[in-house]
Amino acid sequence: MTAFIARYDFRAPGEALARQNEMFARCLEQVGYVEQHGMNAIVLSEHHATQDGYLPSPVVVAAAVAARTSTISISVAALLANLYDPLRLAEDIAVLDHLSGGRVTYTIGLGYRPEEYAMFDATWDGRGTALEDVIAVLQQAWTGEEFEYAGRTVRVLPTPNRDPVLFYGGGSPAAARRAARLGLHFQPQVADPALKELYQAECREHGREPGFVLLPTPGPATIFCSEDPDKFWAEHGRYLLAEARGYNAWHNDFNSLVRDASESVEEMRTAGIYAVLTPDELIEKCRSKEIRVISNHPLCGGLPAEPSWESLRLVCETVIPALAG
Repeated sequence: MTAFIARYDFRAPGEALARQNEMFARCLEQVGYVEQHGMNAIVLSEHHATQDGYLPSPVVVAAAVAARTSTISISVAALLANLYDPLRLAEDIAVLDHLSGGRVTYTIGLGYRPEEYAMFDATWDGRGTALEDVIAVLQQAWTGEEFEYAGRTVRVLPTPNRDPVLFYGGGSPAAARRAARLGLHFQPQVADPALKELYQAECREHGREPGFVLLPTPGPATIFCSEDPDKFWAEHGRYLLAEARGYNAWHNDFNSLVRDASESVEEMRTAGIYAVLTPDELIEKCRSKEIRVISNHPLCGGLPAEPSWESLRLVCETVIPALAG
């Protein structure tokens, strides 16, 4: 079965930054549309200290998305928990659990940009241990019982309607071990079966059954649908390239299947990490299992409204019904 995802990060390089107001409004219009047409999930990202307006407040946007929808899953991936006051974060997630009917899940990550830690005066060294402490506070806070925190007795209410679903994100053996030790599900950003096996073994070593493991699936990381891919690349490829360049500039040796180091639209098209396919091509690749997840990025790099909507409409009104049939 093919999974259908719409991802939003609101990154808007260059001239697109002036259109962010429209982009936020478009997102809230689109999430209701994709829910009505059978998409499976909305994914929101988080970064700080950027020059392009990358989304810094995913919990706020998740609340807005929850208010515009009623059934679709909402994922915050990743949540940079070290950059929050843990008690306030526990409160916000608990309230959002009630507002959303328990539809919001979280992939907690360390982050990989020292600039973000500097912005919030958070300690970069020892950030792994600090993150474990934050997760412990969240888990204790959601019991609704009093506990000792920073030398004082605290209590967080309301409690969530159910325990929030937490994944741990990371592509290293240390991340797999941490996810298992903390009793979290695991979402590595690399398709390495050895990480899954390590996580599962570590869970059992700690006396618990393993949680879910979400490994990346084969196929392009970001997919757009167009009746004329050549025209889409010619007119709008620069937005995809702007996003890829911005993301690539943040990484050194960081390994991720969504990373594209292309320097031109032509090179990017050949690389295949970003793909623009006709409806027929996309249907064929899904039926052959060449593509198992269609992750659409409607605001990619500040993509204007019409190509954004064209891609969503073709996926929702042509591809999804064809695959369902």
